[in-house]
Amino acid sequence: MPEKVKIVLVNTTHPGNIGAAARAMKTMGLDQLALVAPRHFPSAECTARAAGADDILARAAVFPSVEEAVADCGLVFGTSARTRSIAWPEVTPETAATQIAGAAGGGAAVLFGRESSGLSNEELEICHAMIRIPTNAEFASLNIASAVQIICYEISKQYLARETGSGDAESPATTGEMEHLYEHFEQTLIDIGYLDPEKPRRLMRRIRRLFNRARLDSNEYNILRGILTAISKDGGKRELP
Repeated sequence: MPEKVKIVLVNTTHPGNIGAAARAMKTMGLDQLALVAPRHFPSAECTARAAGADDILARAAVFPSVEEAVADCGLVFGTSARTRSIAWPEVTPETAATQIAGAAGGGAAVLFGRESSGLSNEELEICHAMIRIPTNAEFASLNIASAVQIICYEISKQYLARETGSGDAESPATTGEMEHLYEHFEQTLIDIGYLDPEKPRRLMRRIRRLFNRARLDSNEYNILRGILTAISKDGGKRELP
C-alpha cells in the first residue's frame, strides 16, 4: 500500500474538511496527512468529521509553507480547476496515480488548495504537473474531501494492481533539491548576463515547467549542479561552436 504518498491540504479554512479528508484517506489505505497553515487544527469538528480516522489526524504533520511540506518528496502534483496564464502540464487523476505508483524511491505528494481560491501560481510551480478532475462544465466545484476521495481511490487502485517494482532505478530528485537547482540556475543565468533580474520575463517559471516535465532523478540533478558550477567558474566566457 502507498506508505510514502502524502496528502497535503493548504490553508484549509473549515476544520470539518480536514476531518472528512482524513476519513477519505483512511478508507483508501493512505495515512500520511500534511497540513500547511490550517486555520483551525486540532478541533472538535475536525475529529467528529473524521468519523474514526483519529489516527490519521494524530499523525498529521503541520508545516508553515508548502515548500517545507513537500521538501522530502520526489514527485509532487497539484490539484486545480482553474486555467492559468502559463499552462502547466495537466494530467488526469488516473495518470497521476499511475506515475505515483510507478515512481522509484522517494515520496510523492498531492496538494489540495484553499476552499475559496485553490493553489497559487507560486505553489503550483513546485508541482511536476496539475491534476484536473473531470467534472460537469456547468458546475465544476468539488468539496475538498470529495476531491481527496477521488485521488486517493485512484492511487489505491494503482497500488493494488501492481506488484512491487525493482529497486534498481535512480531515486527522483526531491522537491527540496529542485528548489536548490532553480536558485543555482537563476544565479548562474544572472552571472553570465542571460537573465536580467529587473526584467525576468517569466523565464524561471518556464524553466521550472521544463524540469518538472522532465522529472530529474538524483544522478541527473547532480550532473546539472556540476555543470552550473563549471559555468560559474568559467564566467560564461568560453565561446561555443
